[in-house]
Amino acid sequence: MTFSRIAAPVLGVATAVAMAVGLWLGFTAPEDVLHGDTVRIMFIHVPAAWTAMFAYLCLAIASLLNLVFRQALADLAARALAPLGAGFTALALITGSLWGRPTWGTWWEWDGRMTSVLVLLLLYLGYIALRASIDDEARAGRAGAILAMVGIVNLPIIHWSVYWWNSLHQGSSTFEADKGDALPAAYGIPLALMGLAYLGLFGALWLVRIRTEVRRRRLRAAALRAAED
Repeated sequence: MTFSRIAAPVLGVATAVAMAVGLWLGFTAPEDVLHGDTVRIMFIHVPAAWTAMFAYLCLAIASLLNLVFRQALADLAARALAPLGAGFTALALITGSLWGRPTWGTWWEWDGRMTSVLVLLLLYLGYIALRASIDDEARAGRAGAILAMVGIVNLPIIHWSVYWWNSLHQGSSTFEADKGDALPAAYGIPLALMGLAYLGLFGALWLVRIRTEVRRRRLRAAALRAAED
């Protein structure tokens, strides 16, 4: 609690600075030859997708710690994380649709990348619904942890889907080991800043939500003790 009380506002300030600079550089960058002005959606869409996947990885790790070591804090962290992950995933899908309409001529296509990201959103929502449907928090945590760990298989599918199946999405162009930075600096720098800003935002909100969960459980335990007395 002491760490989060300091770290959350520090991350919040760093996030605000990185996001302000990233947005300014992104929206003053030159038009793309192929995408025109719509390329600027990339600075919102791509970091949202990155963060959505990273958040699910954190959810799976917290769930593993809860199942194996029965760590109460890990369970709290997983519960606090799921709505954040769902929010970032929904943002990635919405901005992807907005970008896809002028680029591909369609709001949605059932290709591998879009479908697997939709599955990621359903996994988040399923985790939230599963935990809410079980009154006993210990049982709810274990059931949610199993679902989260099973769903981890979807992360490599999201990444490799553009190579395994026909897709409107291109492969990774942010960095290529044999060519260096594939994106020009005018796009790469603001994209990197926005990626850091999203990561900082996720971290700050996660810490705040964990603190809220800790307080909620403390209040519930105090109420149960008072009822017993």
